Amino acid sequence: MKRIGFLTLLLCIYLAPAAWLQAASSVKIIKFNVPGAGKAKGQGTEPLAINKSGAIAGFYLDSAGVEHGFLRSTKGAITKIDAPGAVITQAESMNAAGDIAGFYADSSGALHGFLRTTSGTYTTINAPHAGTGANQGTEALNINTGGEIAGIYIDSGGVAHGFVRSTKGAITEFSAKGAGTKSGQGTFTAGVDGINDAGALPGTYADSAGVFHSFVRSPKGAISKFVVSGAGTKSGQGVEVSGINNGGTVTGIYIDSAGAFHGYVLASGKVTKFNAPGAGTGSGQGTEPENINTAGDTTGQYLDSGGVNHGFLRLASGSIMKFNVSGAGTAKGQGTIPSSNNDTDAITGDYIDSAGVFHGFLLTQ
Repeated sequence: MKRIGFLTLLLCIYLAPAAWLQAASSVKIIKFNVPGAGKAKGQGTEPLAINKSGAIAGFYLDSAGVEHGFLRSTKGAITKIDAPGAVITQAESMNAAGDIAGFYADSSGALHGFLRTTSGTYTTINAPHAGTGANQGTEALNINTGGEIAGIYIDSGGVAHGFVRSTKGAITEFSAKGAGTKSGQGTFTAGVDGINDAGALPGTYADSAGVFHSFVRSPKGAISKFVVSGAGTKSGQGVEVSGINNGGTVTGIYIDSAGAFHGYVLASGKVTKFNAPGAGTGSGQGTEPENINTAGDTTGQYLDSGGVNHGFLRLASGSIMKFNVSGAGTAKGQGTIPSSNNDTDAITGDYIDSAGVFHGFLLTQ
C-alpha cells in the first residue's frame, strides 16, 4: 500500500544553499511495499534503480525469504518480475527506456544475467567463462541508455571478473591487473549506475591480500587505476566504486585503517573526499555514497556512532542535506538507506523499521 508522508529534514549546508535545499518544505516522500513482500525481519521491499522518468526497479523478499524483482511505474503501478527458470530474481538497473538488467539463480543455485525489455521479453546473459555451479555464474548489474550491459561473472574457482555486453549481444570479459585469483577475490563492477552512455565503467578489484583498489575502464577497454589518500592497506580496506555519470565523474567509498567509511568524488582526475556530518568514525561506520547523477549530485547513507543508517544528498557544489524517512527504525542496522537518484534528484531506496522489515520510498519535490 502506498503512503504519502513528509521527510524529517535535517539540513547541514557546507556552501551556499541550493534551490533543492531551499525548497525543503515542498519535499515529500512516497512509501511503498510490493504486494506479497514479507513482513518479518529481513524481508520486504528494496528499490535499487530510478530512471529519468521516475520509474523504479528493485527486488522484494516474500514471506518465505525468496527474492523477486519488481518494476514500479511513474504512476505507482507495480509489476512483479520473475525471470524464466528463476528460483530467485533481482532487478538491478534500469535505463531511460525502461529496459532492466538483473540476474537470477536457477534451481541448482547457478547465476544468470538477464535483460528485460519494456515489452516484457527476457534475454538470458551468460559470460563465456562463467562457472555453472552454485553461487557461480553471471550477474548483469548495469544498463545504459543505448542498452550496453555491464556486470560480473564468477568462474568455477569462485573468482570474480568483469564483463561488458554490447547492444548486439557480444560479451567482452576483463580482469584488472593485480586482481587476486582466489575465491572471493577478483574484479568487480559497480552496480545500478555502473556504465555511462559512452560505455565507460568504474570497477574495484580485490588483490591477493584482500585489499580493495579501484579503476575506470574506458569504452575501448583501457583500465586506469586511481588512489584515494587515507585508504587503509589491510584486508577489507581500500577504495571501492559506487557509480559513474555521463560526464565521467565517479563516486564511491574508501575504507580507512580503522575500518571507517568515507565518501569521495573523482572528477577529471581530481579526488574530493567528504563525510556526512554526524557519520560515525568507528569500524563499519561512516559515509557511503551509492549513486551519482548527471549534475554530479550524490546520494547514499551514513552510519552514525550507533550503527543507525541515515540518508543524504550531496550536491556537486558540496552542500549536504541529511534526511530520515518517517517510520525508519532507530536501532543499529535500521534506518534510511537511499540507493539512487535521477537527474531531478528524485531519490529511491529503502528504510528498515524497528522490526527489521524493509520498505521502499521515493523522495520527490
